[in-house]
Amino acid sequence: MKSTPLVHAVLGAGLLAMAAGSAHADFTPKKPECIAPAKPGGGFDLTCRILTSSLDKSGLLQEPMRVTFMPGGVGAVAYTHMNSNRRTDDNAVVAFSSGSSLNLALSKFGKDLDVDDARWIGAVGTDYGAIIVKADAPWNTLQELAEEIKSNPTLVFGAGGTVGSQDWMKAAFLYKSLGLDPRTMRYVAYEGGGDALAAVLGNHIQVYPGDVSEIKGQLDAGIVRVLAVLSPERLEGDFAGIPTAQEQGFDMEWPIMRGFYMAPDASDDAYNYWVEQFNDLYQTDAFTQVRNNQGLFPLSMAGDEFEAYIRAEIDKFQNLSREMGLLR
Repeated sequence: MKSTPLVHAVLGAGLLAMAAGSAHADFTPKKPECIAPAKPGGGFDLTCRILTSSLDKSGLLQEPMRVTFMPGGVGAVAYTHMNSNRRTDDNAVVAFSSGSSLNLALSKFGKDLDVDDARWIGAVGTDYGAIIVKADAPWNTLQELAEEIKSNPTLVFGAGGTVGSQDWMKAAFLYKSLGLDPRTMRYVAYEGGGDALAAVLGNHIQVYPGDVSEIKGQLDAGIVRVLAVLSPERLEGDFAGIPTAQEQGFDMEWPIMRGFYMAPDASDDAYNYWVEQFNDLYQTDAFTQVRNNQGLFPLSMAGDEFEAYIRAEIDKFQNLSREMGLLR
């Protein structure tokens, strides 16, 4: 057959496609695992469920992905575990969030561990902070809660993280906006968002500065109330009726990235495979549907772009922590 420019173009495109897919073809995970670094019921659990469900529904992963829980330090235990015991693990991905970025920025994952001690795969969406109370709480607006804070020093906040965590930061912003010292806040630290939500429902704490997506089920059931969402503008869909802190006169925003990393010495073949899985996943209706059903908002980036995002976020949190007196 006579060679023509069209034939060359077709053959060239085929070779490029084969080259692009070679990393994907060279690796297949064995017993793929999603590690949620907290107890069931919180944001890390939600992050893993988005990934496992959308991979299953899209058909991109042939073998079901199991979820394991590894609570401790808003991701610190899992980060240390992957660096100490599973440095070359090609089959596990670990859920990560902006709260984890903050702790990493504060060296709470260990002085010897930093952003270079993981391979950053991709994000599955973004969430936003929220000021949450029980449905029968006496406050209907953020302003009413603010007045209570100023007059009632016994009011107790609680969330899934210690002093300096992202949930503590949300409450600290509120205190600072009222001219109060955040260090005077009564705050109870829980292992994860699930425990903190149970505490507010059980009247052990009065205010939970959590994340809007992880309480969607309780919000739908009418057992919690969200006084404000910490987004730049009102969210869409099921959350459209919730006012932002900004529109209530409080300069407070807190986006929460949800994504994944791999072990620091995972192979290039495995890393490229998982990055490609994420990029393929973003194009599927199954992923969009699962993400939306879980109350997350779009943030689709993988590989180098995601790593650059993580590094920028950690820099931002280090600067913010200095402003709050948590870092020198």
